[in-house]
Amino acid sequence: MLELAGIIILGILAQWVAWKLKIPAILPLILIGLLVGPFAAEFFNDGSKWIEPIWNGEKGLFPGEGLFYFVSLAISIILFEGGLTLKKSEIRNVGPVITKLITLGSVVTFFGAGIFARYIFDLSWEMSLLFSSLIIVTGPTVISPILRNIPLKKDVAAVLKWEGILIDPIGALVAVLVFEFISVGGDSGFTQTALIEFFKIVLFGSTLGFVFAKGLIFIVNRKFVPHYLLNVVSLSMVLLVFVLSDLLAHESGLLAVVVMGMVIANSKLKSFDELLYFKESLTVLLISILFILLAANMKMSELQLILNWKTVLLFALVVFIVRPLGVFISTHKSTLQLNEKIFISWVGPRGIVAAGIASLFGTKLMKQGVAGAEYITPLVFMIVLGTVLLNATTARMLSKMIGVFLKKSEAIVFVGASRSARLIASYLKQNNRRVILLDSNKDYVNDAKEMGMEAFNIDIYNDSLDNNVELNDVGYLIAMTGSDVINKYALERFSDIYGEMGAYRLATSREIASKQLENTDVLFTANDDFINVTETVRDFPKMNELTVTSSEDFTEKIEAILQKDKAIPLFLKSDKTIKILAEVTSQDIKENDVIVYVGETL
Repeated sequence: MLELAGIIILGILAQWVAWKLKIPAILPLILIGLLVGPFAAEFFNDGSKWIEPIWNGEKGLFPGEGLFYFVSLAISIILFEGGLTLKKSEIRNVGPVITKLITLGSVVTFFGAGIFARYIFDLSWEMSLLFSSLIIVTGPTVISPILRNIPLKKDVAAVLKWEGILIDPIGALVAVLVFEFISVGGDSGFTQTALIEFFKIVLFGSTLGFVFAKGLIFIVNRKFVPHYLLNVVSLSMVLLVFVLSDLLAHESGLLAVVVMGMVIANSKLKSFDELLYFKESLTVLLISILFILLAANMKMSELQLILNWKTVLLFALVVFIVRPLGVFISTHKSTLQLNEKIFISWVGPRGIVAAGIASLFGTKLMKQGVAGAEYITPLVFMIVLGTVLLNATTARMLSKMIGVFLKKSEAIVFVGASRSARLIASYLKQNNRRVILLDSNKDYVNDAKEMGMEAFNIDIYNDSLDNNVELNDVGYLIAMTGSDVINKYALERFSDIYGEMGAYRLATSREIASKQLENTDVLFTANDDFINVTETVRDFPKMNELTVTSSEDFTEKIEAILQKDKAIPLFLKSDKTIKILAEVTSQDIKENDVIVYVGETL
């Protein structure tokens, strides 16, 4: 009981440390596992560990095959959640660079790393290609924390983000297929019988995954399951398809759950977002437990296998040859600049799926007595830890050195996409400012998209915007919803992330009634709440400009605008820059500057 409680406590502590330090959670999880496992064993005369995953006498958590079964079930849930993130529409929308990265880039990694592992460690081709298939994946859980606080150009951040999301299930699928091909070969090699078994695995895994996915979609959409049981029913079906597939065709369960997740992701399942959120939360808990267990279960003898120059050479070749080669081939003839390609080549940390599946497959193959299987887990763990450490410590510095670091974040995010917000955002976009509109109202979002603007259907209470690395160039936050509570909440939660240059909201109804501002973050004037702005835009839906000659002229024209019943001053345009009027001082005014306002013309 003490060990089980300790793993959960340490796992959640590691997740908190990772959040606090803004590093991938896998790093503290594996390090804690190594400390309480193989490293701790070196301090005890009897070689016992602080946490012993496998039952050893009176100490240990899992008797016999218990750890193996737990890891298998946990990985099946993690892979299912990964499959849920792979949508065909997203692959079409992310552009040719990302599509090539997850296809051509994966092929380069698969064969490049496989060849290097084969000749450096003298592994069989089977083990070498299994190793290379496992390190194809990067993953959003390791990319996002590294990039979250590095302001990057939108294209660079988007490439790294979507590569991590899309390559997770693809890499897992490749690794599963390679492992199953090895498993059916056995000692007899890849004979006709082995090939038949392999295609049997593919057939049963893909068929059962597809059928169970369609079955779950049917019973959920027809409301055969009450809403409060939706998540647990889907979880039980994932476990059922995994176990049933394994019974019908040994080792086909992992393929079945990946296919099941992918089919659901590309179908019209009601409550899909809720299902995905539940699976993500469950995955966090499983990962916290799983990686401490996996790292603690390793032996010093396994770690000593890779404590030599060969490991350093393989790591260097993967990081400095294989990854850049895949990136440069994938980005050939793209609009990305050389410095952007170099940065993308550098940031390629391997993630949770790689480490988890490697431990599972390594254990299975060692039990089968496959030569070289003992290298799989420590080699993959080495790549995971090495790349995460390297990228977490150097990505920001490198981005500054090669010029992909944005020195000034000038993009603007609007919380609220009403007609007035769309009108203002459209003007800013026409003046070469990047604007992003967020709203839970789908009609507003669709209207914004039809105007050619970036808009997302998002509930800021439920969605974790702080993980969206594509918004790293945002420096201004403007809250313009019809709810005073939401506007204030948006500033409280996101101003530190997206309001580096300024965070503003509309005046509240209470501030207008009292004629006294509660804070200095009001966007326009103390009289401009949502109703006033909406009515002004309704009656005069046009952005107007007034040229000024001096600071005195500026003050006079602002007062003239305010004298109108329906006119609201918004910005000061100077040369190619636009400033929110709340930021403007008399020293900022120059001849031929332009006041931008909405409403009735003077």
